[in-house]
Amino acid sequence: MTAPDVSLRPLEYRCGNSLMKGYLALDANQSGPRPGIAVVHDAWGMGENVKLRARMLAELGYAALAIDIYGDGIAPRSMDEARAQLEKFQADVDSLRGRAECGLNVLARLPEVDSGRLGAIGYCFGGMTVLEMARGGSQCRAVVSFHGTLTTTRPAAHQSIKSKLLVCTGADDPLVPVEHVTAFQNEMRTAAADCQIVIYAGAKHGFANPFSSNNPAIAYEPVADRRSWAAMRRHFDEAFGLQPDQAM
Repeated sequence: MTAPDVSLRPLEYRCGNSLMKGYLALDANQSGPRPGIAVVHDAWGMGENVKLRARMLAELGYAALAIDIYGDGIAPRSMDEARAQLEKFQADVDSLRGRAECGLNVLARLPEVDSGRLGAIGYCFGGMTVLEMARGGSQCRAVVSFHGTLTTTRPAAHQSIKSKLLVCTGADDPLVPVEHVTAFQNEMRTAAADCQIVIYAGAKHGFANPFSSNNPAIAYEPVADRRSWAAMRRHFDEAFGLQPDQAM
């Protein structure tokens, strides 16, 4: 089997009047259309973790596009600026969903992508984003949230979610307390969604981001990172109908 030859290159696109700056990862040694995965950044914008994850997905045989939600070169430089962006999009769910779907559509139109097999993953703010995509009826076959917030102002309607959902959350995440997990579970039950929730013991917020700066609430946790990535792979294998010998 030929070793992957993965490249990561900038890809600019527009959502309305905003210029978005994404990054596309592809394996040059793979031919033909392949499933496409949108990767959504955390509250700090387009950082190293989403670029790393796009590369890792390309090594597995996917076409991966790290999509830009903020646009226009916005890159928070302080916790207050990051919080402002988070609260802005929490208050305007239509804009959040629209920008995420805009990026997904850019990915779907690429010649290397099988537009019938799309997925999305996100970290923290990005995890919240991909869940909002699913609540809005996204064409994604599967989405995965890594330590994303679970609350919403627009709960899913009955049978509105078409995506298979995987939610990976930390048992010690102060931003996603157990009552939020329970409320989300009830929301998914009401929506009749295909949803798995995996809770990682000892994991805080940011457990799947090796670039996290440790503080009392946020810490990288390599075991939870490895296990949640493996769970994501199984989730995509099932959603895209891959057989064991086809699994990427």
